[in-house]
Amino acid sequence: MAEFWHTILNILVLLGGALVLGLVCERLRQSAILGYLAAGTLLGPNAVGFVSDGEHVQHLAELGVALLLFTIGLEFSWPRLKRLGIAALGGGAAQIIVTLGVSFMCAKLLGLAFNTSIVIGAIVSLSSTACVLRLLIARAEIESVHGRYALGILLMQDIAVVPLFLLVTVLGGEGTMSEVGMGMLKALGLAGVLVVVLLVLLNKIAPLILGLDALRQNRDLPILLAFVVGIGAAWGSHELGLSPALGAFVAGMILAESPFATQIRTDVASIKTLLVTLFFASIGMLGDPVWFVEHLGPVLALVASIVIGKAVIIWGVLKAFGVPSRPSLAAGICLAQVGEFSFVLAAAAAVGGLIDEYSFTLIISATIVSLFLTPYLVMLAPSISPSIHRMLGFGAHSKDQDDGVSEDDTRGHIVIIGFGPAGQAIGRSVSKLPLRVDIVDMNSAAIRTAREMGLHAHVADASHAEVLEHLGIHHAQIAIVTIPDPLAAKTIIKQIRTCAPATHIIARGRYHRYVDELLESGAHEVLDEEQLVGARLSARLRRRLRASQVPIA
Repeated sequence: MAEFWHTILNILVLLGGALVLGLVCERLRQSAILGYLAAGTLLGPNAVGFVSDGEHVQHLAELGVALLLFTIGLEFSWPRLKRLGIAALGGGAAQIIVTLGVSFMCAKLLGLAFNTSIVIGAIVSLSSTACVLRLLIARAEIESVHGRYALGILLMQDIAVVPLFLLVTVLGGEGTMSEVGMGMLKALGLAGVLVVVLLVLLNKIAPLILGLDALRQNRDLPILLAFVVGIGAAWGSHELGLSPALGAFVAGMILAESPFATQIRTDVASIKTLLVTLFFASIGMLGDPVWFVEHLGPVLALVASIVIGKAVIIWGVLKAFGVPSRPSLAAGICLAQVGEFSFVLAAAAAVGGLIDEYSFTLIISATIVSLFLTPYLVMLAPSISPSIHRMLGFGAHSKDQDDGVSEDDTRGHIVIIGFGPAGQAIGRSVSKLPLRVDIVDMNSAAIRTAREMGLHAHVADASHAEVLEHLGIHHAQIAIVTIPDPLAAKTIIKQIRTCAPATHIIARGRYHRYVDELLESGAHEVLDEEQLVGARLSARLRRRLRASQVPIA
């Protein structure tokens, strides 16, 4: 019990430090991730020492990465994953091989042993899924051209974690090559079993659960369902010896076909943020500030080699797969760091005697510094890649201009919130227009009706900013709020106005006395339902009187 409360204290200290330093970074217009990493470094055992044992914290942090991949999987159905194409997925595999090979040759030139050189290549070949994807999502660039290629490469790297770990195990003398081959075949077989089990559970059983009236009536139950699915898939993947994050991603991707995906993503957002923050802080705890200062030259030299080398390798690999040069370079810049799973490989290599203490600390220090640089790399990638492209004299070919949003871009679309009789009447009138129309409603029956009309429909609560952001509300041309409840309508309108000041809002005023309040909340137009009904009744009365030949003044 004492150990449990000690772990709780460590978590509170880390989160408190992350909060303070995250606020400082935001105030300085920097990424809060820098503050989270700094909090772990300063509060960890190698500095102030307020957090002395980070093992339990790191286990919780792994859940954060799994939930991050689960929510990203909710964005990517199987068809969308296939649309990433061979360039992203094949390029990811090629990048690992090329990076490992180049790093191996560099390490050999520095006089390192054969096995050690291979291990260093494996460590350097991986980039940070948690850091890069979080930043791309925050910057709304996950659907940009370079963002999609970065995602594809990161997914392939996550798949490669198990084979690379088995390789390190063999090189450490804990297995033969035949045992590694069998281990890899076993890993592939278990991955197939995991996918089949998740397909059955989420395609056959989950729809029955999601369709229950109790889930619609009690908001607690969908949240519990989301956590059971996300964390359960991560646990199952871990038990099979696979990456927990990869299992969570597959589960999210299967659930992405469900109309509940948007709301599930919103439900897990808060706890995901908490655990991912712990993840970055736990990574920072591995750093040793004193050692870093004493060996500043070698650390910075290694960081520069990693950043420049990986950016160039990924750029070249994607170009070889036919990707335009500018988005290839932008993706390379985004991924020019060493990732979180590299810590696992480095630890295994140290235990196996493949790298000494100096090399281990050097790699860990360089990895943390590269993670500190990642927010700047992701931020600058779209803007500096054209400049580098021109500076190297490649010219401005038209095909290299393609670094905007993807074909799924929703600029100028229409969002209808509430799909009762009023919303359905609007849906029928716009369903044939050459515009994307997104429907949001908490009633799954209404969502089925919307999908039958060919509209994009989501079971979600539009009063949450996360739901509106997922819908791309900041790009929407018009948002129509048909919710009859005036309090709910006001909340939704305020959220839309906050998220998307330029979006034109048309609202339904169910009762005349609330019209002014809806306008004050941010609606541009409010249709007064009582006035409209009165006008229509009056017109019907006049027509009836004319038909009865009653004189009308």
